Amino acid sequence: MTTILQVVPELETGGVERTAVDMAQACKARGWRALVASAGGRLEAELAQVGGEHIAMPLASKNPFVMAANAGRLAEIVRREEVSILHARSRAPAWSALYAARKIDVPFVTTYHGAYGQKNALKGFYNSVMARGDAVIANSHYTAGLIRDRYGVSGERVTVIHRGSDIEAIANVPPERVAAMRATWGVDDKTRVVLQLARLTHWKGQGVTIDAFAGLDPALREDIVLILVGDAQGREDYVAELEASIARHRLNGRIRLVGHCADVPAAMNAADVVAVSSVEPEAFGRAAVEAQAAGRPVIVSDLGAVPETVLAPPRVATEERTGWRIPAGDAHALSATLTEALTLAPQALNALSARARANAARFSLEAMCGQTLDVYSRLLR
Repeated sequence: MTTILQVVPELETGGVERTAVDMAQACKARGWRALVASAGGRLEAELAQVGGEHIAMPLASKNPFVMAANAGRLAEIVRREEVSILHARSRAPAWSALYAARKIDVPFVTTYHGAYGQKNALKGFYNSVMARGDAVIANSHYTAGLIRDRYGVSGERVTVIHRGSDIEAIANVPPERVAAMRATWGVDDKTRVVLQLARLTHWKGQGVTIDAFAGLDPALREDIVLILVGDAQGREDYVAELEASIARHRLNGRIRLVGHCADVPAAMNAADVVAVSSVEPEAFGRAAVEAQAAGRPVIVSDLGAVPETVLAPPRVATEERTGWRIPAGDAHALSATLTEALTLAPQALNALSARARANAARFSLEAMCGQTLDVYSRLLR
């Protein structure tokens, strides 16, 4: 039987973890065995539900001695479980997986999920493991460009496969789930929601969104709340910084930090406008796709891979836009664009929503899984 082993640091939350579970389900549907090795987390139960098998290992560790031990154990697992392909989705576990794949002589696949800062040669070498696969999957054309420019890897070894989302599930959320989500946030039926859904970290730009919300005309802001959804993942200093900014703007209660969200489709449908305010390049930016799948106006920072997912001038005519792109870190531009999105006439809003849903269909879960399975099949020939 074909057996695919994916390695990720943890199974908590985020695009890497979500994609690992999605691909495990796709492998099972193909009739293959799906293994995922990680330090575990809240997505373990979902992995089991889709038929995947979890192997607990301290793969989140960057300690060289732990990584060396992981390499030996992965080699043992690859041999014992007769693994057909070893697929690494993050750098620390990828180094251990590379050793195991070469020792046992099985195909090694990497997915280059992030932009990965390279401040010095040592960091560049550490990142380079993600370009060492027999097949390298780039989650956007932007990411493929980074791989080419940094490591000279291109051509058949690199395949661009955009991250996929369950577009139909997002587009067809039952009203009761949406109502339950808004109730969880303490939002009544008459209040509109500006939503940012991203883990709480500085480069995601929650501080910019807070400043932009504070810059709205008070009369417009009267019936609107800003909901910041995301797990702090231990960044308590950043949370305190955001809370201080909210207090400084005297917007306590109007801006709410609500923590982790287990029902992203309901959250997107509970919003009126979605902001993706990253101040550093997104390697893909799934939130922008999911906002469009829900038919919501989305405003994104114009850097990284997000321009590949949101249609906006000057790339398309104004009447073809599916969202807005603004300079990263520009709270004034975000505030002005929020005003434009929040004051769209009903007919214009409906037309934008229809275009957004059609555009999001290009980034389906089925497309991502099918293209990744094709990469696996090519290596198995």
